[in-house]
Amino acid sequence: MVTSQETREETSREPETPRRTVAVLVTPSIADAAPPGVDAGEFLRAAAEDTYELAAALDFVSPVLVTSVPGMEEIVWPGTPVVEIPDLSGPALVRAAFEALSSVSETPPSAPAASPRGERAPSSAPGAPLYGERALPYGEQAVLLSGDAPDLPGLLVGKLFRRLGRARIAVCPAVGGGAVAIAAHLPYPAWAGVGFDDPDPVRALRASAPGPRTVATGPGWHRLRTPGDVARLDPGLEGWDNTRALLSA
Repeated sequence: MVTSQETREETSREPETPRRTVAVLVTPSIADAAPPGVDAGEFLRAAAEDTYELAAALDFVSPVLVTSVPGMEEIVWPGTPVVEIPDLSGPALVRAAFEALSSVSETPPSAPAASPRGERAPSSAPGAPLYGERALPYGEQAVLLSGDAPDLPGLLVGKLFRRLGRARIAVCPAVGGGAVAIAAHLPYPAWAGVGFDDPDPVRALRASAPGPRTVATGPGWHRLRTPGDVARLDPGLEGWDNTRALLSA
């Protein structure tokens, strides 16, 4: 029998905060921004690791690495899911990444082999789901963060989640066009067809959205897409230690 006291306690509880993930997206194109004299592979790894570290340092979120570059499980901490996807671009890349997040499962069919840092899917097939203790359940919130933003302030990621309180999708615009991060309620909506390097992703999303308040935008930031973009890195900001050390070597 349920007492009146129990009923009052049940109805007075605050709604649960949605489980949130920040997924860092690593693609081969990150290497294109390596300055002359800097090894492109090392630059990709440093920028991706710094971007992952800022995601892993955020409170109340679970970090995930989504990658089309092999070997990236070495840059993440134990328990962080690493999900491999095919080497795509544009809207197909964004959709594949969000769909990969939705495929992550809490319970593996068999115990996967783990690297010293991260964990990989038991299958080597591209896009195979990874089974990790921080896996995101289908139907929550996720920020897909481009792996070439090593000095991004974590506060800007938090602002995207706040925008999801009233919108279906939120975008952190990139200096010079494109997006640094795209936040969405999962499942990723079918009407959202935008890539990280589209000239004006916010405008494109609003043009296809079902309602005027479906797409929100947050403060912008920069990405490292060309060697000249390295000059945008802010030496006064904490973090981006790996990229900083590589460029100063």
